[in-house]
Amino acid sequence: MAQKKDRVPVREQEPKVRVQNFQEVCYGYNVTEAQEEATRCLQCKKPRCMEACPVNIHIPQFIKKVLEGDVLGAADIIGQDSSLPAVCGRVCPQETQCEGSCIVGIKGVPVAIGKLERFVADTAREQNHFNLECAPKNGKKVAIIGSGPAGLACANDLARKGYSVTIFEALHEAGGVLVYGIPEFRLPKETIVKSEIENLKKLGVEIITDVIVGRTVTIDHLLDVEGYGAVFIASGAGLPKFMNIPGENLNGVVSANELLTRANLMKAFDKSYDTPIYVGKRVAVVGGGNVAMDAARTAARLGAEVHLVYRRSEAELPARAEEVHHAKEEGIIFNLLCNPVEILGDEKGWVTAIRAIRMELGEPDASGRRTPKEVPGSEFDIPCDVVCMALGTSPNPMIASTTPGLEVKKSGGIVADEMGQTSRKEVFAGGDAVSGAATVILAMGAGRKAAAAIDQFLSSK
Repeated sequence: MAQKKDRVPVREQEPKVRVQNFQEVCYGYNVTEAQEEATRCLQCKKPRCMEACPVNIHIPQFIKKVLEGDVLGAADIIGQDSSLPAVCGRVCPQETQCEGSCIVGIKGVPVAIGKLERFVADTAREQNHFNLECAPKNGKKVAIIGSGPAGLACANDLARKGYSVTIFEALHEAGGVLVYGIPEFRLPKETIVKSEIENLKKLGVEIITDVIVGRTVTIDHLLDVEGYGAVFIASGAGLPKFMNIPGENLNGVVSANELLTRANLMKAFDKSYDTPIYVGKRVAVVGGGNVAMDAARTAARLGAEVHLVYRRSEAELPARAEEVHHAKEEGIIFNLLCNPVEILGDEKGWVTAIRAIRMELGEPDASGRRTPKEVPGSEFDIPCDVVCMALGTSPNPMIASTTPGLEVKKSGGIVADEMGQTSRKEVFAGGDAVSGAATVILAMGAGRKAAAAIDQFLSSK
């Protein structure tokens, strides 16, 4: 096949249809589409895409396998470096990582690496193909706290090296942010997340749910009594942030964490589940990241008119361009360059409106984005029944506060070096528990680094 210049488009649900359901928006590539898109890869000798991938997937090699028709061979190549390919193919910010570094993208549209990864992973799952190759058991035990992407990636690498791995999860289902934080229409739970977790169990990884480390059990108990040689803290960042403005204690003010957890893990969108979720007729979502888009699009599917309130312009939105595009298609109303200053309520204590002030952009801040400044006297009200705060999250302090000698940052994150080593030699940490809220693939990269460091530490004992 001759090389194509234009990216092969991906089929999607129509916006007016999908906003009425929680089914996946994107249908993905079929075999013909995937092979046609694979022709666009230049098979670079020094692939910048691979260097930009936090887990260093051998991207040109797996795409070549797709082109040759060996999709299961492509799955094996991806599986050398990624334990969650179907997840990453759906939710990774490829545009700023692998695809953002693609040579084809210099003069055109980069190769759809994420969509090809998804195609390969979905095909492998449908054909029940998974590489079970592991080293013989070495008699050493590792405990992992948290079953999100960092914990799962670490568990995969260690299990394949011969370690007996146990993951302790606080909630009743494994998956961390993959099950409670990302909506069903972006990441199906039964077909995708549970399938990839089941693959880990096939490697011998044990997952114990409903265990709150710091309450149910401590890290010292795991090390001193239960005989684990090392512990990896991958507990994520589940503590929501608020603005501390007047009215935040009114009924109808929620965090995006609560909204998404109810909708995802507790299936509040399904009328057969007794998990009510109130969005009223109009919702104001404060924030501009991926979580804000997820909350806004979830509220829209629950029947509300949704206003997104963000203090910078569209150019500074931290959310993925694809998510912003989908949100606009689904009727989300963007109130940009404005910032909440107060939440208004009625005499019964329920939200009635959010009061915001117009903003203008000044000089760039430390992140490179222009600093927003208030425009005096420009306040205005946005009537609403619910205000959803999507301002980011920080690590829960429970684990650090119950683990003597564990150094913690002012932000609440655990202090760890690049490989995950903490101030205690047997304890490692990575992902959002260290960095604060970040992406799935960055957490996976941290988990893989920690697995290598744990292997080196235990091998030298």
